[in-house]
Amino acid sequence: MTRERLFAAAAQVFDERGIGEASVEAIAATAGFTRGAVYSNFGNKDELIIAMLEDHVERSVRHHLDLLERHRDPVDFVAALRESERNRQDPLGRSPLLHMELILYVARSERRRPELAKRLRARRALVTEIITATDRTAGRGAVDPAWAGAMLLALEDGFRLHRLIDPDTTPADSFVRSVSELQRLVGLGRSSPERGRPRRNVGL
Repeated sequence: MTRERLFAAAAQVFDERGIGEASVEAIAATAGFTRGAVYSNFGNKDELIIAMLEDHVERSVRHHLDLLERHRDPVDFVAALRESERNRQDPLGRSPLLHMELILYVARSERRRPELAKRLRARRALVTEIITATDRTAGRGAVDPAWAGAMLLALEDGFRLHRLIDPDTTPADSFVRSVSELQRLVGLGRSSPERGRPRRNVGL
């Protein structure tokens, strides 16, 4: 509970002040704790950020595997992903832009990059598992799941970066809309009267 409150408070302070200007004291105060409560869980702000990223990956894996258990058809899975409620997820799940900002912040440190790489590989493994399961259900099996997973993850992160730069022309659901378009192009998709309707933030 303490970590979850600190994660939520940190996300709020990062949004309000920016990551660089956010202090441990401000995060502790927003969470309703003393500074000592932060340091009893994390050595410094960077360790807090790394823990937030790790928590997000773990929650994301559980969330998507739960969807996969109930939606094995590739088109159904993407539809379920579009409809999934992100407001029940962690702060980074609710704010993909903050997620991207934290990744870029940590990536500045060469020493910290291996930790980012570990989480990137976990995300790739998740997407690979989803592609493998849905591809098998569709009776295809011709796709290289690992490479396709890397492509999709790069596409999602690219759209997040574009939305960070130009939100007016990059809808929040750009990634999932693109996956639906790719499915349609390769003959997996189906037309929908809801196509083009704005959606909430969804992603991997």
